[in-house]
Amino acid sequence: MPTSTGLLTDRYELTMLTSFVTDGTAEHPAVFEAFARRLPEGRRYGVLAGLGRLLPLIADFSFADDEVDWLLGQGVVNEVTADYLRAFHFSGDVDAYPEGDLYFPGSPILTVRGTLGECVLLETLVLSVLNHDSAIASAAARMVLAAGGSPQDGGRPLVEMGSRRTQEESAVAVARAAYLAGFASSSNLAAGLRHGVPTVGTAAHAFTLAYPTEAEAFASQVATQGVGTTLLVDTYDTAQGIRTAVEVAGAGLGAIRIDSGDLADESASARALLDELGATGTRIIVTSDLDEYVLTALADAPIDGYGVGTRVATGSGHPTASMVYKLVAVADEPGGDLRPVSKKSHDKVSVGGRKTAWRRHGDGVLTEEFFTTGDDAERRSGPDVTRVQVAAIRAGEVVHSPDLAQVRARCAAALATLPGPARSVAAGPSYLTVSHRTSPEATEGDQR
Repeated sequence: MPTSTGLLTDRYELTMLTSFVTDGTAEHPAVFEAFARRLPEGRRYGVLAGLGRLLPLIADFSFADDEVDWLLGQGVVNEVTADYLRAFHFSGDVDAYPEGDLYFPGSPILTVRGTLGECVLLETLVLSVLNHDSAIASAAARMVLAAGGSPQDGGRPLVEMGSRRTQEESAVAVARAAYLAGFASSSNLAAGLRHGVPTVGTAAHAFTLAYPTEAEAFASQVATQGVGTTLLVDTYDTAQGIRTAVEVAGAGLGAIRIDSGDLADESASARALLDELGATGTRIIVTSDLDEYVLTALADAPIDGYGVGTRVATGSGHPTASMVYKLVAVADEPGGDLRPVSKKSHDKVSVGGRKTAWRRHGDGVLTEEFFTTGDDAERRSGPDVTRVQVAAIRAGEVVHSPDLAQVRARCAAALATLPGPARSVAAGPSYLTVSHRTSPEATEGDQR
């Protein structure tokens, strides 16, 4: 049974809310912030993804009457909080790094301002969307760079094909996040319909096995999809499969796909055989447990494109983004002045106060990121320093909604601002560490 966005949360959010509503604290102004204390080990940067999915969910965050009744019956909330939830609509503001942009340890990725009650309710939703999609996009971006960049930049195209390796709705989010990070297409049709991600796909091994001979299977596929299709040639014997493919489709065959073996050796042998058979324009696509490290190793192989599934869609291919959502400022009465608050616990120290993030570039390269707090948040950008966050929601309404093509372009532009060593797949510390400054004009040099 479908549930409202309001129930896409943890119970403790509502038990905290119950105390806030009961004693009146729920109406106190507050500021929450999403950020990552650190990047996964060895990662040089993160890519923010999921904002385009998250913002409409926040704007629509609500509770159906029967859901509130259930919460009341389960003892999760009391009567006064049940009334609060029945009338709930987020009315605050959200500022965020643009989707597709880079982030580093300490980057104030998302800032939520409103009442304490409405802001605290969003924690689980914010983190579930941003952590999932950013982990996917960060891994996908590394794979894109390992494949030589986007096809427009001369890189080899990547197809996202991990739908069978994750939960059905997660698969759609995976396809979207991988595409915005530079993948060329996806096998997931729902991602095509909902988000405009280009979709591709031809046949699996089962298709070939369903026919008495490989030649009959290829003939059927070519008859319906044309000679520009991609034929899967390694169901039985790869070399014979290539010969059969060219015999059936002719030298104008669009592509072959190899899904097993040593892909460097297999692709080299396939290229030589295709050329020998006159199919010099037939492309070679490879699949089979690819990630950025394998793609780097295959850089010199005669391969024209990749299909990536498990390693982009599941935890085996990427570590978590590890973002957190913390209260950084709160007032002690309705309409009161905000006071900064922060954690002091070991390894989880945070900086209190509403933050504004700034970046400095030199010759097109990102050299510095820092944040200011308090009155400095209102300073304007200058020629050397620019603000990172954009207005995303105002008074509960979404005001920032770039299409996926724009997000994809932003991600490519952001990755291009990294210097060569930070763009490689080699492990290393975060390229930047975000620091607290007294003003945008203060400088402390490169924070690499």
